[in-house]
Amino acid sequence: MTLPTRSSSVAPVEGKSRREVLCHAGAALLVAGSGGALAQEAPQAGAPERFSPDLVANLARALAAKPFAAASADLPESLASLTREQYAGIRPAPGRAVWAGEGLGFTVEPLHRGSVYGDRVALSVVEDGIARQIPYDPSRFADGGPALPAFKDDPGYSGIRIRAGFGGDDLAEFALFQGASFFRLAAAGQRLGATARALTLRPADPRGEEFPVFRSLWIERPASHDLVVVHALIDSASAAGALRLECRPGPVSTADITATIVARAALDHLGLGSMTSRYLFGPTDRRGDDDIRERAHASDGLQIRTGAGEAIWRPLRNPETLQVSSFLDEKPRGFGLMQRARDHSAYQDDANEWERRPSLWATPREPWGQGAVTLLEIPSDSDANENILAYWRPKETVAAGAELGLAYRLNWGWDAPERLRVAPVTSTRSGRGSAEGRRRFAVDFASDDFTAWPELQTVLTASPGSILDRKLHRYPERRTVRVTFELDPGGAKACELRLQLRHENRPVTETWLYRWTP
Repeated sequence: MTLPTRSSSVAPVEGKSRREVLCHAGAALLVAGSGGALAQEAPQAGAPERFSPDLVANLARALAAKPFAAASADLPESLASLTREQYAGIRPAPGRAVWAGEGLGFTVEPLHRGSVYGDRVALSVVEDGIARQIPYDPSRFADGGPALPAFKDDPGYSGIRIRAGFGGDDLAEFALFQGASFFRLAAAGQRLGATARALTLRPADPRGEEFPVFRSLWIERPASHDLVVVHALIDSASAAGALRLECRPGPVSTADITATIVARAALDHLGLGSMTSRYLFGPTDRRGDDDIRERAHASDGLQIRTGAGEAIWRPLRNPETLQVSSFLDEKPRGFGLMQRARDHSAYQDDANEWERRPSLWATPREPWGQGAVTLLEIPSDSDANENILAYWRPKETVAAGAELGLAYRLNWGWDAPERLRVAPVTSTRSGRGSAEGRRRFAVDFASDDFTAWPELQTVLTASPGSILDRKLHRYPERRTVRVTFELDPGGAKACELRLQLRHENRPVTETWLYRWTP
């Protein structure tokens, strides 16, 4: 089966009066840099504001009702001229985080603007229903980095880092909201890795990609040690949006997201549940032949659970040219960029610790209709580049002025939240074949049940191209069945491969999909 679809409820903008929107907007729109008459009518920036559950959605509607105004280029030269290393040297001062020493199980560190992250993001803390802006304070940043001058005007913040206790007293890095509309979480014992996007617009589109940005973030004072709530206002030329994120740290860290996207212009290519990661090289492509490491990637495959229940595994590649793959589906159960290789020996990378990077999984909490899980693989020569993008592309267009309501969950953890009921793919390897132009493949599946299935049918196809020398190898001591074969592309520039093992005409493995390109 192939994957479908487009999704979500599209509804008209709620009939809030301009006066009602403005009285909720207050200083937030002004500090968010929305510009125009709307900001001029708002009260003075920095004043405490009543915070209600619908505040951010109303702000998004107010923004979308006005022409887009890009944030002003007000980054001081002393910050804009920092090298990447100098900017990274601006570190938080110990004990100066929001809620430090209060025993709430969370602290929030405002992040400085600079050459790498120059967009201004207004930050506020919500306590007892009142939102108070976090004012700029140079004492929040430690000595030892670049000397911060006494700025004439508030240089502002670029985002936040949240630390959590994960059930203990010591706080560890849990979440990061910084850059465009990017955010990421990590589970206990992990390092930050795969990144989520609040909204993706026109990726790899001839019209050019559009990057929505955070305008404002509100962080609610935690009422317990296992939940922190973040509200985000995002903005771009084609849409504005409001997100409410219930973020929970743990062995699997989750973000339950409720979002309202308001279209300024018709949205015919948007990405929902978007996520990015890094893949430089691995067993299927040897760009790292002259590298001391065995592999270099934060994710090694795209996993999909279709609306019909099919389990799909698509190994990632670092291709020579941009590759876009679409998997049509209807009401998908979930998808994610996964990291399955978990042993240090698989990478031999002491600096990046790829084995500790999280898998990221998206699960719709409401049906997403028809559309496609879409995968972009972008050529890269550095493991610092997030060159992999996966997202759900709805089939339907969101009309200008309409709203799109979303509810979904993101899981950052060691595996997908739902246990596979079939044997997973555990390894994909590729190398030159027995003749010029041919490629040889070895695909491993692992399961304790293989010994109970004396007969297995190998369903293997190539389109276009031919399959040669297909063999099935059993390794019961390793719980593994391996399929080896050669692909003869026959001069084709790309071949789609599909492999599945069946018993009594029933799938007993994931469906392995692969796009070969020269």
